[in-house]
Amino acid sequence: MALEPTVEGISSMSLQDLTESTLPIFKVERVQLQFSIASDFVAAQVANNVLILALSTGRILRIDLDSPGDIDDIDLPKRPQDVGLIRHMFLDPSASHLIITTTLGENYYLHTQSRQPKALSRLKGVRIETIAWNPSLPTASTREILIGASDGNVYEVYIEPSNEFYRREEKYLKAVYKLPEGPITGLWVDVISDRPDGRTLLVSTATRLFHFAGRVGRPGQEGSGSIFSRLFETETPAIHEVPPDSKSVPSALTVSPDPPDGFSAEGEESERSYAWLSAQGVLYGKLRTSAVSPSQGSSVFDTSKMLQRPKIPASENASGRKKPTLDPIAGILLTQWHLLSFVEGRIVATQRLDEKIVYDQVVLEAGEEMLCLLSDQKKNTFWLFTTQEIYEIVVTEEDRDVWKVMLAAQKFDQASRYARSPAQKDAVATASGDYLIRKQQYLDAASVYGKSSRSFEQVALTFIDHGEQDALRRYLLTKISTYKKTHIMQRIMIASWLIEIFMSKLNSLDDTITTKAQLTEGTNTAETKDELGAIRKEFQDFVNKYKADLDRKTTYDIISSHGREQELLAYATAIDDSDFVLSYWIQRGRWHESLDVLRKQNDPEIFYRYSSVLMTYVATDLVDILMRHSDLNPRRLIPALLNYNKDNSIPLSKNQAARYLNFCINQLQSTDPAIHNTLISVYASHPSPSESALITYLSAQSLNAKPLYDTDFAFRLCIQHSRVQSAVHIYSSMGEYSSAVDLALKHNEIDLATSVADRPTDTDSALRKRLWLAVAKKVISQQETGSIKTALDFMKRCDLLRIEDLIPFFPDFVVIDDFKEEICLALESYSRSIAALDSEMDASAATAESIKKDIKQLNRRYAIVEPGERCRVCQLPLLSRQFFVFPSCQHGFHSDCLGRKVLEGSSLTVRARIRELQASIARGGRREREARELDALVAQQCILCGDYAIKQIEEPFVSEADDHDEWAI
Repeated sequence: MALEPTVEGISSMSLQDLTESTLPIFKVERVQLQFSIASDFVAAQVANNVLILALSTGRILRIDLDSPGDIDDIDLPKRPQDVGLIRHMFLDPSASHLIITTTLGENYYLHTQSRQPKALSRLKGVRIETIAWNPSLPTASTREILIGASDGNVYEVYIEPSNEFYRREEKYLKAVYKLPEGPITGLWVDVISDRPDGRTLLVSTATRLFHFAGRVGRPGQEGSGSIFSRLFETETPAIHEVPPDSKSVPSALTVSPDPPDGFSAEGEESERSYAWLSAQGVLYGKLRTSAVSPSQGSSVFDTSKMLQRPKIPASENASGRKKPTLDPIAGILLTQWHLLSFVEGRIVATQRLDEKIVYDQVVLEAGEEMLCLLSDQKKNTFWLFTTQEIYEIVVTEEDRDVWKVMLAAQKFDQASRYARSPAQKDAVATASGDYLIRKQQYLDAASVYGKSSRSFEQVALTFIDHGEQDALRRYLLTKISTYKKTHIMQRIMIASWLIEIFMSKLNSLDDTITTKAQLTEGTNTAETKDELGAIRKEFQDFVNKYKADLDRKTTYDIISSHGREQELLAYATAIDDSDFVLSYWIQRGRWHESLDVLRKQNDPEIFYRYSSVLMTYVATDLVDILMRHSDLNPRRLIPALLNYNKDNSIPLSKNQAARYLNFCINQLQSTDPAIHNTLISVYASHPSPSESALITYLSAQSLNAKPLYDTDFAFRLCIQHSRVQSAVHIYSSMGEYSSAVDLALKHNEIDLATSVADRPTDTDSALRKRLWLAVAKKVISQQETGSIKTALDFMKRCDLLRIEDLIPFFPDFVVIDDFKEEICLALESYSRSIAALDSEMDASAATAESIKKDIKQLNRRYAIVEPGERCRVCQLPLLSRQFFVFPSCQHGFHSDCLGRKVLEGSSLTVRARIRELQASIARGGRREREARELDALVAQQCILCGDYAIKQIEEPFVSEADDHDEWAI
């Protein structure tokens, strides 16, 4: 066996230790059939997990390997004596179509859904050696397929099964190509990926291999004519030829199975490998189906390799010596990565990448011969048949060592792709890094080293010694991404180091730009500026991704030591250090950026800290932001609002402090006196002469049971800033009408004073009159002698004032003629009042005399009670016990009956008083007085004529105590 490959820095033993699986890649196992077969096998085929065996008796067994118990036993239409033994069978990759050829040139077709082979009459006498199935893998028909015959002809045929007796299975048959040197040993057709009508085609004989690539024809209707004629007629094939051998040497053409998951062995889509067995050995390479080019066939052969027969060791005899002559290779197969050869009774597996033999096992004893070597293109299974036995070549993880081969060939990307375990990937990364260092490709080496286990110190010193700071930065960036979150110390150290490296790089680029600009005017520094922008972007991405691994104080110190303010801002933004970011923008007067940062904040302390300066410069936008945060404490914003309010030139309608305070009061329903007092301060201190805003606020507050502002504070502010109307309003809201009127009169606000004088209610007419007298005194004192009439007209605004009330306020030497008319009117009014009083007194005297007469008449009122008179309640004789008679209606009641009825219909208060009096009389109290009161309550009115009778309307006519049957109709 050849030695394992050695990669610089990694021993072959180390590579061997990194192999995970202990199972062999290849293993030949004998297949035990679940039934016995008396005759020999003469042909076999495997496709899509379907096994077909042909016996020497002419029987055909079709076995589904997914359910081996279900076997189709099929016979040819004629006996072997008539048609010959079955010579070959050809099964398409989908296992839908089977073509059978016999030794006497008879050919039959069998569909997967049929058990009756049908003769192919047009192919009678054609000795079929190989078939190229249609790459579309149809199931209803074969569509266009190519058949290679033993006479060197290539036929195109279209087979479609039919149940009609006289209809042939072949829709057409045409010879499309002819090779003079003998039998066609192999055919393969595939579709070119980017051309639906493009085909690549391999044709092999014992000495030549042909490669065609081009377009096929397009018949008007499917199955109506040949499509491959055009390809053979118009395209010139690429040919690989070997010298003929005097001996009879097997020849075969095989292709690799379908790749797992739709990818080829090398990881490239839509490419297979081929192998051609000839006298010279095995030619193998990759089939290109991506595009059509004139040199495509030549490139396929140019990149192919020839495995010479001597590379496969000779067999050993019983004494352990190798055979002196080499037998030719009897059969070949391709797996995804290996070439399987059957030679001298052995299965030999050769790695196609480096042509090293990885498996060499004797399968057949001396005297046993191989019938065929087959592969299942769909299922990637491999089979060896003899006339008596079936062997399966089991493949297990055949790509496990591919990474080693790629690594030895210094194909590191492919090696990494096929490395499975972390240890294998690490070995590839380490070797790749060492290789790149030797090539001085430091940046690429940094990315690779970052994913390897190579010593951190060694790699870092390597880059430092070579002065490769960019490579060191990339290495550290890659390395930090490999550490888990639990490696806190390592991540912090690397992240801090990276900050230092970034700062140094940025300073270096800045210096370069500055130096170039100073040394040479007009120097183009665009490239350096682009690099500077890229490094800044890389730095920002880094801090955003690894901000949790950066110590805040250390990072600030490093960046500050380099004087990189922009990077300080980027870092502060990444870690959401709003305090720093806001301070940065505010110090530079960048208000728009400051507000953008503030809009994203939820910490109230940030708003309190920076509201003063922002209110000074961008008050409107700041208040917009503040109004969106109802969780703020407005009391803590008062200093900022008051500081803003120092600028009295702003109209109240645009005053943002007043706007925010009104929002807090009206929308947030703030009851904090400090907020209300601040708003009053803003309104009162404003230089505008109008007090409408302040009056509006005070009026709204007067609707509350108790004002939410400090009245003393508000009053002092109003007096301080000469807000008379507001001060009067505050006095009035406190009920201090006299003080309000006095204040208004003190400032000569007559109309304001009169409005306050009218506010006391009508029940307090004395206060109202006193207030009006004060106003009248002020008005009269302001009028000159000739204007006394004006003062008297003012007096008419209040109905409580009389001329005699105002006379004391007039000057001593006023001429009476000025208000003679008013005096006369007052005297006439008094006369009318006296007359009215006389009339009322006469009426009262007459009423008193009438009452006296009625009282005398009451003493003589009586009622006549007849001997048979009955109580109106109990209907017993009225005179049987104490009774009451009402003279006005002549109704009589026993006193106890009347008392009971009055109790039932009286209110709770009256009822309680009656019972209290009855109890007191029973105890022997003041009987006479209590008896009179009790009689007055009971005999107040007749129960049949008074209110009691009216209340009885609500009572049902038939009570619960009555017998309802008596009322039945």
